[in-house]
Amino acid sequence: AAPLPSSTWYDPTETSCSLHYTNKSISKCMLLAGLLLRNVPYITDAVYIDTHWSSALRNIALSIILTRAGLGLDPSALSRLKAVCLRLAIGPCVVEASIVAVVSHFLLGLPWVWGFILGFVLAAVSPAVVVPSMLLLQREGYGVEKGIPTLLMAAGSFDDILAITGFSTCLGIAFSTGSTWMNILKGLLEVVGGVVAGLILGLFLCCFPSNDQDLVLRRTLLLLGLSIFSVFFSHVIGFAGAGGLSTLVLAFLAALGWKTDKAPVAAMVGLSWDVFQPLLFGLIGAEITIATLDPSTVGLGLACIGTGLVIRLLVTFLLVHYGGFSLKEKLFIAVAWLPKATVQAAIGSKALDLAREEGDETLIKFGLDVLTLAVLAILTTAPIGALGIGLAGPRLLARQVKGRLNVELMFV
Repeated sequence: AAPLPSSTWYDPTETSCSLHYTNKSISKCMLLAGLLLRNVPYITDAVYIDTHWSSALRNIALSIILTRAGLGLDPSALSRLKAVCLRLAIGPCVVEASIVAVVSHFLLGLPWVWGFILGFVLAAVSPAVVVPSMLLLQREGYGVEKGIPTLLMAAGSFDDILAITGFSTCLGIAFSTGSTWMNILKGLLEVVGGVVAGLILGLFLCCFPSNDQDLVLRRTLLLLGLSIFSVFFSHVIGFAGAGGLSTLVLAFLAALGWKTDKAPVAAMVGLSWDVFQPLLFGLIGAEITIATLDPSTVGLGLACIGTGLVIRLLVTFLLVHYGGFSLKEKLFIAVAWLPKATVQAAIGSKALDLAREEGDETLIKFGLDVLTLAVLAILTTAPIGALGIGLAGPRLLARQVKGRLNVELMFV
């Protein structure tokens, strides 16, 4: 094939504009469309969004995102960066949750356990923003040589599991639903169960279907079917965090078994994401009811969120300091670890739901504060994080020269 013109391959401004448009404008428009459906009086009356269907569609979209992430992981980079991946998954999440707990205790008057409930709600990074952005950068060759897209996609999944585990543990303490140690043990079981289930299903996909069948279509259907099954089944049995990890592992293992044959499958999975992306962001936007935002807590809530984000930036930068990255790459990783949306939309209202079941007005107020800050985090960090990744990626990451870039990335 004839080489691409230098202006197409090397001009960071062009790619920056493309990433900026894709990650910021489109995602933000989808969020705003969902907001309109939920909050504009006449539109809200005309459109009914069933909460069960909304949750189901968001879970399907999440499984597709994590499937794409698993297919896009670079095994050599993952092996090389496993220590950094672990630090990146644990450190920023725990520190941000702790800082938010302290700040909210003094600014909003939340009890300590409720402060940590809020902290873990806000600490989870959004795979809906990070994964598509990393796949775009990976396709263009940015950060590929250092394995940065793989690092962020893998660490993001563990970050979410840790945040959900911390949230569930603190929620159990606040409402006395089981012992603290049982909640912690449940979180560990989710990790182990997710990995084991992913390994089993991934090995199955390596062997089936046989080579005498239409491999691309059948592999795609099996991959997506098992991924969606993992996410839904994990919710049914009460181990919600295991489904996402299982999906990531099975897609990664299947890609290892398929080797170069994974490219057309990844392309078809990408098409399914084109269908579910507007559904995901639109439905997340539709979860936000402006009327529930308490004006008295919005300003203080933004202060809590901002403080947590600043500390998260600094901690992320320090934790990747000894990972062999340049100053620009460390700055990019810190920026990419900001956006929040998916997990906040999924668990932001759970504390309020339990408080309403208890009928305690004080607990209901705490639950409303948690929901308000979850909504504010989505509205502020999702578009800003996507914009930051889109603009910073081409400027801060080294671009792998065309001759060394794996062609199969173009299909992811």
